[in-house]
Amino acid sequence: MKFVLLAVLLFGLWLAWRKWRQAGRARFIEDFPLQERLDRRLASRRPELDERQRREVFEGLRDYFLICNSAGRKMVAMPSQAVDDAWHEFILFTRNYQAFCQRAFGRFLHHTPAEAMSSPRVASDGIKRSWRLACAHEGIDPKQPARLPRLFALDAALGIAGGFVYQLDCLAGRADGATTSGFCASHIGCSSGCAGDSGSDGGGDGGGCGGD
Repeated sequence: MKFVLLAVLLFGLWLAWRKWRQAGRARFIEDFPLQERLDRRLASRRPELDERQRREVFEGLRDYFLICNSAGRKMVAMPSQAVDDAWHEFILFTRNYQAFCQRAFGRFLHHTPAEAMSSPRVASDGIKRSWRLACAHEGIDPKQPARLPRLFALDAALGIAGGFVYQLDCLAGRADGATTSGFCASHIGCSSGCAGDSGSDGGGDGGGCGGD
């Protein structure tokens, strides 16, 4: 009995330590000067974006890093092309990025192709996890969202060419006779599947990135 109680106590202490460590990493991510470090690089890559728009992109990247921290080692798909561009620019500063990852995640956050957006009919754990965590981060009900989380709304809001466009409720739009394109957010977290397409016409392959 004593051994059981000791095991329970140790497990509780481990959970508390893990939560404390995760909270410390989140504070580091929240305070990290992403725009100060990367603004020139993103401005060169996306000259169509002004300073205010780039600030939104960097806040989107911060959101992504925060949900990766929450996900632990589980893969989180990247739902924004603009934010993915900023992430790419950060990775090019190899030593700085490696140091950031060590403080933010305790490991190197790899940039890997995400298959979540490769088909309009195929659901992915990565994009579903991204949706759930992004909604939780912003206090949105993932099953009955009143709006899109920033990571899912950003490309459309900024008019990113080749970006990922999400409709809050694609089925409602079709019922009204409207033409819809893009990912159906209502299918990612609110029902049994997810539907998606890139912001371009038709049903071509999309893309994205995730951490694992």
